Amino acid sequence: MTKTDYDRALYYTHRSQWDNLLILMVRTEDQFLAKKIEHFLHAYNFEKDYTVIEKRLYSLLRYIDHANEAAGDDYLETAVTGSI
Repeated sequence: MTKTDYDRALYYTHRSQWDNLLILMVRTEDQFLAKKIEHFLHAYNFEKDYTVIEKRLYSLLRYIDHANEAAGDDYLETAVTGSI
């Protein structure tokens, strides 16, 4: 996966750019990221209980953090070994 997808997801979430987040959800190859975005956007638009929205948001942010760390480790390994 490209690290830019995770950076964009974090940026769009931070800036409340839900349209761009939706577009990213459709275009990303990371199906877990797409599902986390889908769950958050659905809760944000249709859920009345704020705790559910908060739970979905934190779930999305935790996944972005985890994926960013994993992508960073892959990037460092590629930089050191020179292999893709």
